[in-house]
Amino acid sequence: MEDLIALNSKLLHSIQADDFAGYDPFDSLNSTLLQATPLYRNEWVRLAWLQIGKRSPVNFRPLLRVPKKRNPKGVGLFISGLLQDYRRTGAAEYLHQAQELAAWLLTQRSDPQQWKHSCWGYHFDWQARAFYVPAGKPNIITTCYVARALHELGTLTADQSLIDVALDAARFISTELYTETGGRSFYAYIPGEKAFVHNASLWGAAWCAVAGKQLGDEKLVAQALQVARQSVQEQSADGSWVYGALHHHQFIDGFHTGYNLEALCLLRDATADSEFDHCIRDGYAYYVKTFFTEDGTARYYNNNVYPIDMHSFAQAVFTLLKVGSSAEDLKLCDKVVQRAIDLLYLPDKGQFVYQQTRWVTNRINYTRWTQAWAYCSMAFYNRYRAEIDHAKN
Repeated sequence: MEDLIALNSKLLHSIQADDFAGYDPFDSLNSTLLQATPLYRNEWVRLAWLQIGKRSPVNFRPLLRVPKKRNPKGVGLFISGLLQDYRRTGAAEYLHQAQELAAWLLTQRSDPQQWKHSCWGYHFDWQARAFYVPAGKPNIITTCYVARALHELGTLTADQSLIDVALDAARFISTELYTETGGRSFYAYIPGEKAFVHNASLWGAAWCAVAGKQLGDEKLVAQALQVARQSVQEQSADGSWVYGALHHHQFIDGFHTGYNLEALCLLRDATADSEFDHCIRDGYAYYVKTFFTEDGTARYYNNNVYPIDMHSFAQAVFTLLKVGSSAEDLKLCDKVVQRAIDLLYLPDKGQFVYQQTRWVTNRINYTRWTQAWAYCSMAFYNRYRAEIDHAKN
């Protein structure tokens, strides 16, 4: 296998060269050219513009004056990866870099006067079919990933202020995102929207359970369990979940399935409760059976390997080693990591490809979607492997 430590170090250096900033598949609405026209106010124009930017293998962002920026979720992933490298090596530079990025994240919290609690959003306006989200409006996924990173850093360095900020994010989730509609109880993706998405709701439940236990707030824990049970009830008999409840969310993909399982494991560990064991077992069996080819390629959908995407490989590392963790799971993970490198790594740039379809390879350097996930997952894998090797010696 490739020297993954050297490879990931090269990837980190390429990220550091851009000061952890870059482009994103969904940042096309940051175009100052589009924003200067009346067309920007039309939701269908925004949706089409965003989708063209996401799908085009040619990067028009410099021409369209889309600036490179840091993304809070991406920075959260970088912090998590840096802490994995720090735990593996003890090298202080990783910890110092993580602390610098954490300080930046504290300045990026969504408007505290409006939201009252710690929360984060994306650095771009985001138009989906179901809703429009202006830059900075908090969402549950960014908030959870940032909170987890800050909590891990705060715990490692005994910085109670970081821990407090991270746990406070659960208050935002509980008060602003808890939703009861259509006979369901769940955490919404963003405030004020009613779309039910399993991975978003489960990550919110997991973090509220963690925070509730640490804060001694049993009501918060009870709410988290109620929300998690909603997704458990809607798990299919074969162990799968569709993405969400809306008609255009009736697809099943690998990395969101991995999110669901990782979140449920975090919730289970926080509550020390075996209630969800059967759900995790069935979901994991479906995941392993469905989302990998014989050669270790991570499939995007349950019925289609394409697009081949580093995001799918990266989440596979976390799912196989956190949810699985058996010798067979590690063997599959080894194969998956090597396959990601064979298919998607660009050694001359020290970066990973965004996506491959059957006919086209998109090599645009996306910092949050691709490189952050690649670095964080490889750092986790390297630490996991180092600990196993150390235990054998």
